Amino acid sequence: MSTNLHEAARTGDLAQIQSLIQAGADLEQADEGGMTPLMNAAHHGQLEVVLALLAAGAQVDGKDDNGWTALFKAAYNHEQDCGYAPVVQALVDAGADVNAKAFFGLTPLMMAAGGGEAAVCEVLLNAGAEIKAVNEHGRTALQMAKEKFYVDVINLLHEAEGYVMETEGGGCSSGARKGPPSEAKIVTFTKRPMH
Repeated sequence: MSTNLHEAARTGDLAQIQSLIQAGADLEQADEGGMTPLMNAAHHGQLEVVLALLAAGAQVDGKDDNGWTALFKAAYNHEQDCGYAPVVQALVDAGADVNAKAFFGLTPLMMAAGGGEAAVCEVLLNAGAEIKAVNEHGRTALQMAKEKFYVDVINLLHEAEGYVMETEGGGCSSGARKGPPSEAKIVTFTKRPMH
């Protein structure tokens, strides 16, 4: 039954999930990678399944063998090169720890920033994610975003830290969601005065 539950969670088969929940499936049963059905659903962006599992009592902050929670899985999926902001919001609403630390001291905000996921970063910041948290190598989410030139994330994190953008010759515009803009302008940041 647990194999069916994990497969249904991965693929977003809500009817199968509901049937297995009614049949008494173990919502905390780990798969071969140590992931719970909630983690599998979060990792694949299956919002309806995440909501059903949470409603049925799945542990929002359960951890896999590497210490990852469902929130980490939703913040950024390396295989799909994306994060799932609606799933992150659902997990936050269910009480997920936005400042949890996992492998090498990573936080969900660091995962999202390092993957260029501005929408996920925004959800996490609104939920109280610690902007200046550092991992075991002393790196912050902002540093991770800067390494890959994720302009939207960089601007969002600077704003969250209380910096104001100053540009010369107009604003910086980029149609790209990730990566450097085609016509990059130098942007400097100054600390906003405290009132």
